[in-house]
Amino acid sequence: MKNINLIIVTGLSGAGKTQAIWSLEDLGYFCVDNLPPTLIPKFAELCTQSGGKVNKVALVIDIRGGEFFEGVFETLATLRESGIRYEILFLEASNETLVRRFKETRRRHPLSPQGQVLDGILEERQRLEDLRGRANKIIDTTEMSNQQLKQEITAMFGDCKDVLKLRVTIMSFGFKYGIPLDSDLVIDVRFLPNPYYIEELRPFTGNDQKIQEYVFGSPVTKTFMRKFYSLVKFLIPHYIKEGKTNLVIAIGCTGGQHRSVTLANRMGIMLEKHDHDGYTLQVKHRDMPRHTGGEKKE
Repeated sequence: MKNINLIIVTGLSGAGKTQAIWSLEDLGYFCVDNLPPTLIPKFAELCTQSGGKVNKVALVIDIRGGEFFEGVFETLATLRESGIRYEILFLEASNETLVRRFKETRRRHPLSPQGQVLDGILEERQRLEDLRGRANKIIDTTEMSNQQLKQEITAMFGDCKDVLKLRVTIMSFGFKYGIPLDSDLVIDVRFLPNPYYIEELRPFTGNDQKIQEYVFGSPVTKTFMRKFYSLVKFLIPHYIKEGKTNLVIAIGCTGGQHRSVTLANRMGIMLEKHDHDGYTLQVKHRDMPRHTGGEKKE
C-alpha cells in the first residue's frame, strides 16, 4: 500500500474539480469521481492487488456524497494507520465567481437545490473548512481558465524533473482587491513613492520604463530591494531542504499596477541571475489590466 500515489481531490462545487480530475487522467492517474470516503481504504487495497499496474490514483470526494461524506476524517485516519500515503488537493474560488459559474451552466448547487446558489456556497464553504485546513495543496481558480488550471495540475503532479523542484512564484497584487489566498510570504510596498499621484505616469504600469525609473529613483526603494533580495535568497535553500514544493511570494501595493509590478519584475530578474538549479521561477501580475486602459487602477 505504501507504493500507491494517492491524491484526494476535494473542494467547493464549481471550483474546477472536474477539470482537475481530467488533467490527472491525462497524467496517467486512475481516477474515480464522487467515491464515498468509507470505500477509499478498500479501493486502495484493491489497487495493491494490481501488481503495480495501478499505483497512481486520484479520487474526488465532496459534499455530493451526502451522509457518506461525513465519515471523511475517520477514513483519513484509517489511511494513515494503514500506511497509505496521500495528498489532499483542495480547489476553491471566490463566492462571486462560483455564483457566476453556476448561473452560466444553469446548474443547481448540491446544498441549495431549491434556493439561492449563494446560500449553498456559504454553507459548503463552512462545512469544508476543516478539510481545507488539512489540504496539502490549495488552488484558487477564481482567475484561472481551464487551460491554466491544467497547467497548474501538471506542474504539481506531472512526472517531469522540474516537478521535483521548488516552484517559486513572484506575484504582484493590489491590496484593494485582497491578498492572494495561496501566498506564503506577503510583502507590503505601499511605503514606497507612488507613481499614481504623478498625472503623466498614472496611465503606465510597472512594466514600463518610466515607472521603473520613478520607483527606483528613490534611495528607499534601492535599499529595500537589496535587503528583500537577501532575505529571499536566504530563505529559498531552507524551503528546499524542508521539502516545500511551492513558494508564492506576494508583493502588494494599493492597486497592483505600479510599485508591486516594478518590484516583482526586478525580483524575478535578480533571482534569474542567481543559481537556481533547485527551483523553477515565474513572475505573475494578478491585478494588471486585462486590456489597454483596464479598469483596475492604483
